[in-house]
Amino acid sequence: MDAGLLSAIGAAVVWGTYIFVLKRSFSGYPPAGLTVLINASAIAWFLPVTFATTDLPPGGIDGVARAAAGVDPAAVAVVAGTAAATASAFVLFLRAIDEGDVSYVTPINKVVPMFVLPLEVLLLGEVLAPIQVAGVVVATAAVYVANYEPGSLIAPLASAVRSRPAQLALVSAACYAVADLGKRVGLQELAIPGTLWVPLLLASAGLILLPAAVRTPPAVTRADAPKFLAAGALVALGEHLTTVAFAALPASVASPVINTQAIVAVVLGGVILGERYFRIRLVAALLAVVGVGMIAM
Repeated sequence: MDAGLLSAIGAAVVWGTYIFVLKRSFSGYPPAGLTVLINASAIAWFLPVTFATTDLPPGGIDGVARAAAGVDPAAVAVVAGTAAATASAFVLFLRAIDEGDVSYVTPINKVVPMFVLPLEVLLLGEVLAPIQVAGVVVATAAVYVANYEPGSLIAPLASAVRSRPAQLALVSAACYAVADLGKRVGLQELAIPGTLWVPLLLASAGLILLPAAVRTPPAVTRADAPKFLAAGALVALGEHLTTVAFAALPASVASPVINTQAIVAVVLGGVILGERYFRIRLVAALLAVVGVGMIAM
């Protein structure tokens, strides 16, 4: 198992823990403002790594200005597009759960890899072995099952035909898929350094969500400040591991592995908080292990 896949698995664990922490410790905060503050905290954690690993251009401020003028426009477009796709996906998902039942829209929002796979094959000419394609399908099914609540298994997908919340969740998943492709293009085709990619992406996404955050600003108490620092550290680590994964793997391989974060979150919820349907979550975890194993073959 190569370093890219290990990083993807590590990212899934970190992001799953982050989702669990958000659910348990930040439920009262408006989502946009919460994201902006945690992204700012993550940037503060990560900037020392960027400065330590990036050679600053000679000439002080003038040198920085000349370097900025020489930046590849394609790289700027990819970073901006990836951040915009991520922010759009986030906003669409919030609208979906605001208008519809979480149990219906959440599973649909987790089928991101099923968009990534055909897009990467068609647009970037990626070729996967049949066993890897099957692993992507199994891992995606695992994430779907992890967010499923007893009832008709296909009800959430069937509702997408006529339900606006379900449709919003589906478009959100497609936006997340575009963001995953942007990560792969930026880190592999354009070779943007990972230590520069992370703060740029976090800052760009934060700026896009800033107007919404200003309209409903979060009231941060002094007691909550350590929680924001801890959440920022998780995001910084998660983005770093995600970046390493997308720099080394096809997006259609990295995406399903990293998206098993949902399984980590619901299993933690079952173990620590005693949430419902724990047996279903364990089945999802087993499917995820099988899917990742097939991808690694």
